[in-house]
Amino acid sequence: MQNQKIYDIVGIGIGPFNLGLAALCAPINSLSTLFLDQANEFNWHPGMMLSDATLQVPFMADLVTMADPTSAYSFLNYLKQTDRLYKFYIREDFFVLRKEYNAYCKWAINHLQNCHFGQKVISVNYIDGIYQVEKVDQVTGATAIILTKKIVLGTGTGPKVPDFVKPALHKNAIHSSEYLRFKESILKQKTVSIVGSGQSAAEIFYDLLPETENGLKLKWFTRPDRFFPMEYSKLTLELTSPEYVDHFYNLSDAKRKQLLGKQNSLFKGINFELINQIFDKLYELSVDGEKVNAELMPNCQLNNLTENKGSYQLDFYHTESEKDFSVDTDFVVLATGYKYNEPMFLTSIKERIARNADGLFQVHRNYAIDINGNEIFVQNAELHTHGFVTPDLGMGAYRNASIINAILGFEIYKVEKRIAFQQFSITDEIQENELSTAVLQLSEG
Repeated sequence: MQNQKIYDIVGIGIGPFNLGLAALCAPINSLSTLFLDQANEFNWHPGMMLSDATLQVPFMADLVTMADPTSAYSFLNYLKQTDRLYKFYIREDFFVLRKEYNAYCKWAINHLQNCHFGQKVISVNYIDGIYQVEKVDQVTGATAIILTKKIVLGTGTGPKVPDFVKPALHKNAIHSSEYLRFKESILKQKTVSIVGSGQSAAEIFYDLLPETENGLKLKWFTRPDRFFPMEYSKLTLELTSPEYVDHFYNLSDAKRKQLLGKQNSLFKGINFELINQIFDKLYELSVDGEKVNAELMPNCQLNNLTENKGSYQLDFYHTESEKDFSVDTDFVVLATGYKYNEPMFLTSIKERIARNADGLFQVHRNYAIDINGNEIFVQNAELHTHGFVTPDLGMGAYRNASIINAILGFEIYKVEKRIAFQQFSITDEIQENELSTAVLQLSEG
């Protein structure tokens, strides 16, 4: 390995965040980069690629624009190069169709030389200041070791399901991420129950709602006390600002955990327009006076799932009535979200990873998790340290610009420090003014 190339950055996992990093690194001649993913191709949430589903952030939250509006890898340039710019202009809708965002990402990959698919990382070691990344080709089985100075983890999140459900998965109980793969089977059922409170649950409910006219009985259960929209007012959006991230980061672990528990409507809610569309469809179905073949039940906490000859019993606890009840159903869709799963290949370098008292990554403000604070960086694994904006696509370019600047040691991409009208923390200036006022009052007294 003496004469082997040493990369400046190896990215592991190619989702939208690391893909954005690859695009922002591409024009920097002084950086040598390589990005690896075990999948054979990029395909973003294929199980939820509904034809009319849109992103919940505007098109400017693409791979690069918020860091470099002049980048050749912007969504607008994709539209221009594919003869769709005027169509998008006439459409007058800032929110991109999910399937078009997926096509845009694939277009970017086709124009990048540093992204390689079908390459699974199986181990990482650290020797003499260099990380050795061992990978295996998923087609040939050949292994190779890649040398790098820095690593950026973009391995993403995986479906989150309760432990008591796992034995029944992939029969007639699925996570929402597999919805389209099982839709044909779902339409053959008599009763279908959806469990969850977020966008995926709402999209699936709305997609199946017309089938209730064909005899499908549809049920939607959610633990919160209502089917709540994602809060999207302009002053609330200022909580996605760099200075709010600074404010959140500097709070105690306990306070951050407390705040996250109160902020579900900021990143886990349902698109406001979709909620209205659901109501309007229910209203339309009710006009003829017949009972709508759909039920919506908030305050329902799922505590158990029992399989019985292909059908299921769902055991709930009603959080306001404080009573247990059960429901029988033929099919269950669990729209229970996603969670970060730490990659197994980090085990061999565990001594280089900084952790907090809960065993979670101790993520530095620059998104590094190593003990030196400048070698191993994470994407979408810092919810507990950087706040609710962590999984937001709009955060990707900002975070990537920060990571690139940290690795280079200088600012090649401008990173905004203050954009909000609000003041989230007590600044030194405010405290100095208060102290001066107090001193003045004492002297006058």
